[in-house]
Amino acid sequence: MGRLFIAVIALLSVQFSNSQVTSVQEDSLNLRKIYDMSLMQGKSYDWLDHLSNEIGGRLSGSLNAQQAVEYTKAELEKLGLDKVWLQPVMVPKWTRGAREFAYVETEPGTTRNINICALGGSIATPDGGTKAEVIEVQGIEDLKLYGKEQIEGKIVFYNRPMRPDLIHTFEAYGGCVDQRYSGAKEAAKYGAVGVIVRSMNLRQDDLPHTGSMSYGDTPVENRIPAAAVSTNDAEYLSGLLKLDKDAEVYFKLNCEQHEDVQSYNVIGEITGSEHPEEIMVVGGHLDSWDLGDGSHDDGAGVVQSMEVLRLMKEINYKPKRTIRVVLFMNEENGLRGGNKYAEVAKEKGEKHIFALESDAGGFTPRGFAFDADKAQFAQIESWKPLFEPYLIHYFELGGSGADVRPLKEKEGDIVLAGLRPDSQRYFDHHHAANDTFEHVNKRELELGAATMTSLIYLVDKYGVRQIDTTPEDKY
Repeated sequence: MGRLFIAVIALLSVQFSNSQVTSVQEDSLNLRKIYDMSLMQGKSYDWLDHLSNEIGGRLSGSLNAQQAVEYTKAELEKLGLDKVWLQPVMVPKWTRGAREFAYVETEPGTTRNINICALGGSIATPDGGTKAEVIEVQGIEDLKLYGKEQIEGKIVFYNRPMRPDLIHTFEAYGGCVDQRYSGAKEAAKYGAVGVIVRSMNLRQDDLPHTGSMSYGDTPVENRIPAAAVSTNDAEYLSGLLKLDKDAEVYFKLNCEQHEDVQSYNVIGEITGSEHPEEIMVVGGHLDSWDLGDGSHDDGAGVVQSMEVLRLMKEINYKPKRTIRVVLFMNEENGLRGGNKYAEVAKEKGEKHIFALESDAGGFTPRGFAFDADKAQFAQIESWKPLFEPYLIHYFELGGSGADVRPLKEKEGDIVLAGLRPDSQRYFDHHHAANDTFEHVNKRELELGAATMTSLIYLVDKYGVRQIDTTPEDKY
C-alpha cells in the first residue's frame, strides 16, 4: 500500500511538473505571437500618424478633441469588437488665444524677448499686458521668507529646476511641479501681480512647457496670470537678476476660461468567454495640450491601448474575462474622464479586477509599475522571465496611472498598473511644442503595445490573486 501511494504521488508530481512546463511554453509562444504581430503587422503607428498629423493637439473641449473622439470610435468599430460606445462627460474648456509675448527690460528701450506660454487654466493679463519688477524664488516655501512687503506688486519667478541627479525623471518632475500647479494661488496671497515658472524640462532649450495650474478657492478678482518660461530664458533671467535687481519683465497672455462642454470617453470591449463579469481595462488619455500634437502625451498611450484589443483578435485569442479599452478625456486639466468612468462603473456595480494605463510616452518599454498587494505583486512578478527575452526587466511595486486610479476604492479590490517606458527624454517633449509625431519611434511604440498586450494576456489567463487585506500585506 505504501509503495503504491508513493508511486501515485510520483506520477502526479511528474504530471503537475509537465503541466507547468506546457503552460510556460504556451505562454512563451503566445507572447512571441503578440510581439511578432505588433512589430510586423502593427497598426499603432498608422493610428498615431492620423491622430497627430490629421487632427493635431486635442485640448479638452476643443474641436480637435471631438474629432479625435469620432476617429478613434470609428477605428475601434472596424476591429469587430463586441461593443463600442461613447461615455458622455462634462469637461472644462480653456483656450490659449493669440500667441503669448514677453520681454525683459533692463532700462527704458533696452529689451530682450523671452520664450513663454500660458499655463493651462490661467487668466489673461490685462489688455495692455503685465509689467513689473521680478523676485526670484526656488519654490512656494520661499514666499514666506520674503513676505508681502517684498513681493507685493512684483512678478514672482519660480526657478526650482528638475533635479538632474535623479535617474527616475518622474521623481524629478514631482519634486518641482507644485510651483507650476499652485504657484499663482500662493503668490497672489502676497500681492504678486503675476508668476512665471521655469519649465518642467531637464534639457536646456528655448521651448516653454505648459501644464495645468489651479487657483483653488482664490476669488476671481484676486487671481493673477501665470506663464511658463523656457529653461534657457530661466537661466538668463536668473543670471540677470543677480546683476540687476531692478530689471522688469513684461508679458501678455490672451487666454480665456469658458463654460464646461460635453465630451466623451471612447470605450470598446471584447466580452469574456468564461468570466464576463470580471473587467480588465487598458487605456490612455485622448486629450492633449495644444502646443504640439500630443504624440507622446498621450497619443502613444491611446494607440497602444487600441492595439491591445486588435492584437488579441489577430492572434485568435479568446479572453476569459472582459477586456475593455478606455480612451479617457480630460486627463490634462481635470481628470474628468477617469473620474466619470469610475463613477459609472460604481453605479453599475461593475467588477474591475485589473487596469493598465500607458501615459509616459512612446519610448522603449522597460516594464511596469503596480499598485497592488504584495501577494498580488508576487504573482505578477513570477511572469517576469517571460518578458526578459524582450528586455523587459522593470517590475516595481507602487504606482500606476492617473486615469485608472479612481477605480481603486479600497486595498485589494483591483490591481492597477502603468507601462514604464524609458523616461530619460520624455520631459524634453512633455507639454511642449516639440511633442510631435516625428519624435516617436515606430519600433519603440510597437514594442510598448506588444508589452501591454502580453501583460493583459497573462492577467486574463491566470486572473488576479484574491488577498487578505490585513495591514501587514499592504505595501
